[in-house]
Amino acid sequence: MNSVAVSPSRPYRWSLSAFGGARPDRLGAFAAPRQQGPAEELVVSELIGATARVLARSDGADLCFLGRSLDSMYDLLSGALEHSPWDGRLLRLPLSCADDTDWGPAHARRFREHLASVGLEPYALARRSRPFALVDVVSEGRSYGILHRRLADWIEESREPWSVIRRKLRYTALTWRCASGPNTWRWQQDPDNAWVRTLPAGQVTDVSLDSRVWRYLADQQPKVNTSFPHGNWFDEPTTLVPRHSRVARALAEARYFTDLGRRTDVREELIRLMAHEPGFAGREPRRIARALRTRATSRTGSGARPRAGTRARYRTGNR
Repeated sequence: MNSVAVSPSRPYRWSLSAFGGARPDRLGAFAAPRQQGPAEELVVSELIGATARVLARSDGADLCFLGRSLDSMYDLLSGALEHSPWDGRLLRLPLSCADDTDWGPAHARRFREHLASVGLEPYALARRSRPFALVDVVSEGRSYGILHRRLADWIEESREPWSVIRRKLRYTALTWRCASGPNTWRWQQDPDNAWVRTLPAGQVTDVSLDSRVWRYLADQQPKVNTSFPHGNWFDEPTTLVPRHSRVARALAEARYFTDLGRRTDVREELIRLMAHEPGFAGREPRRIARALRTRATSRTGSGARPRAGTRARYRTGNR
């Protein structure tokens, strides 16, 4: 059978932009005012710099954000690319899949349904025209390893051509920044991540973040949705409007980054930082830059505008 027809239930998340033809939800007073903190400028500058590098290194791939850690990058891009030709090319796969040791057959089937819902089905992968890039924060690479091995088994089972699919897949890892040298350990060197070497060179890419920002996004930032591990994949309550104690703060954060992406100066900064990347001379990065520059003005934004001066003094750090 070439396709998985079921569209599995996912955690509910509000639409904050008109990206992909969506109609932004009216949040009213539901989102609490965003707390301004001393780390804000660092978080904003690092996120903008990392987003520019992800775009420049994606080779024009459709981007799919795995888990919840990079929801702010998704929100920033959904604001920046709103009403652009990139509509429909930003995806979310909000699963937690760092451990599959106790998955049963039902979990394995449901996992395939989630993969198929974003286009990560062997039949679709073999026939897509653009590359497909997964994006996530990475410490040891367990989530990517589980996803890739499960997908590889599915490809072999379906008899779709791995020689074709391997040229379509990309993995982008947001890692914490450290001193670079011959003795620096990288997650790809772990024996459990030998799957990396089954892909062509350059299709597993690292983008570094300041370690404080990495920890904030991965472990500390309030998220709109709670974690979605395999034990909850069949629970109806996960599809309802989130009501946890930090949801108002999380929504305010999400709305802030969506509005930030709408700003002309931020989109110009993304283009400027992309131009520093070696591959920017290629056709696809320039298309992305054109989409950012020609994005139509939106009248659908909600909430307070990002405070003036946030753009100034972006500190993008080392690459």
